[in-house]
Amino acid sequence: MSSYFVAQITIRDQAKYEKYLEGFDALFGTYQGSVIAVADHPEILEGRWPHGRFVLIRFPNKRELRRWYESPEYQQLAHTRQQAADSTILIVDGRD
Repeated sequence: MSSYFVAQITIRDQAKYEKYLEGFDALFGTYQGSVIAVADHPEILEGRWPHGRFVLIRFPNKRELRRWYESPEYQQLAHTRQQAADSTILIVDGRD
Protein backbone atom coordinates (compact mmCIF):
# COMPACT_ATOMS: atom_id res chain seq x y z
CA MET A 1 0.00 0.00 0.00
CA SER A 2 1.35 3.44 -0.92
CA SER A 3 2.27 5.84 1.86
CA TYR A 4 2.42 9.59 1.57
CA PHE A 5 4.76 12.06 3.24
CA VAL A 6 2.80 15.27 3.76
CA ALA A 7 4.53 18.45 4.92
CA GLN A 8 3.17 21.88 5.76
CA ILE A 9 6.08 24.29 5.97
CA THR A 10 6.58 27.90 7.00
CA ILE A 11 10.03 29.01 5.84
CA ARG A 12 11.84 31.43 8.18
CA ASP A 13 15.31 31.45 6.57
CA GLN A 14 15.17 31.11 2.79
CA ALA A 15 18.95 30.83 2.28
CA LYS A 16 19.25 27.98 4.78
CA TYR A 17 16.16 26.29 3.32
CA GLU A 18 17.82 26.39 -0.11
CA LYS A 19 20.75 24.43 1.37
CA TYR A 20 18.23 21.85 2.58
CA LEU A 21 16.73 21.60 -0.92
CA GLU A 22 20.14 21.12 -2.53
CA GLY A 23 20.88 18.20 -0.22
CA PHE A 24 17.35 16.84 -0.58
CA ASP A 25 17.58 16.53 -4.35
CA ALA A 26 20.93 14.72 -4.17
CA LEU A 27 19.74 12.25 -1.52
CA PHE A 28 16.13 11.67 -2.59
CA GLY A 29 17.02 10.01 -5.88
CA THR A 30 18.44 7.00 -4.04
CA TYR A 31 15.02 6.14 -2.58
CA GLN A 32 11.79 4.93 -4.18
CA GLY A 33 9.79 8.08 -3.53
CA SER A 34 8.09 10.31 -6.05
CA VAL A 35 7.42 14.00 -5.42
CA ILE A 36 3.76 14.45 -6.33
CA ALA A 37 3.20 18.12 -5.49
CA VAL A 38 4.99 21.16 -4.11
CA ALA A 39 3.13 24.45 -3.75
CA ASP A 40 4.36 27.62 -2.13
CA HIS A 41 0.87 29.12 -2.07
CA PRO A 42 -1.78 26.41 -2.47
CA GLU A 43 -5.24 27.56 -3.48
CA ILE A 44 -7.51 27.42 -0.44
CA LEU A 45 -11.07 26.30 -1.04
CA GLU A 46 -12.19 26.19 2.61
CA GLY A 47 -10.70 26.99 5.98
CA ARG A 48 -7.37 28.59 6.80
CA TRP A 49 -3.86 27.79 5.65
CA PRO A 50 -1.33 29.23 8.10
CA HIS A 51 1.66 27.78 6.22
CA GLY A 52 3.49 28.79 3.07
CA ARG A 53 4.66 25.55 1.44
CA PHE A 54 2.88 22.23 0.94
CA VAL A 55 4.78 19.08 -0.06
CA LEU A 56 3.31 15.68 -1.01
CA ILE A 57 5.61 12.71 -1.69
CA ARG A 58 4.43 9.17 -2.52
CA PHE A 59 6.35 6.05 -1.53
CA PRO A 60 5.44 2.49 -2.50
CA ASN A 61 4.96 1.62 1.18
CA LYS A 62 5.49 2.92 4.70
CA ARG A 63 8.66 0.89 5.12
CA GLU A 64 10.37 2.74 2.25
CA LEU A 65 9.11 6.10 3.48
CA ARG A 66 10.56 5.44 6.92
CA ARG A 67 13.80 4.08 5.42
CA TRP A 68 14.27 7.45 3.70
CA TYR A 69 13.02 9.66 6.54
CA GLU A 70 14.93 7.84 9.31
CA SER A 71 18.17 7.50 7.34
CA PRO A 72 21.12 9.29 8.97
CA GLU A 73 21.63 11.28 5.77
CA TYR A 74 18.07 12.61 5.72
CA GLN A 75 18.04 13.26 9.45
CA GLN A 76 21.08 15.48 8.98
CA LEU A 77 19.18 17.36 6.25
CA ALA A 78 16.08 17.50 8.43
CA HIS A 79 18.13 19.30 11.06
CA THR A 80 18.96 21.98 8.46
CA ARG A 81 15.26 22.22 7.53
CA GLN A 82 14.29 22.53 11.20
CA GLN A 83 16.70 25.45 11.58
CA ALA A 84 15.23 27.15 8.50
CA ALA A 85 11.51 26.43 8.83
CA ASP A 86 8.62 25.38 11.03
CA SER A 87 7.05 22.17 9.74
CA THR A 88 4.17 19.84 10.41
CA ILE A 89 4.89 16.45 8.85
CA LEU A 90 2.52 13.50 8.50
CA ILE A 91 2.46 9.98 7.10
CA VAL A 92 -0.80 9.16 5.38
CA ASP A 93 -1.61 5.65 4.14
CA GLY A 94 -2.89 5.42 0.58
CA ARG A 95 -6.01 3.55 -0.51
CA ASP A 96 -4.46 1.26 -3.10
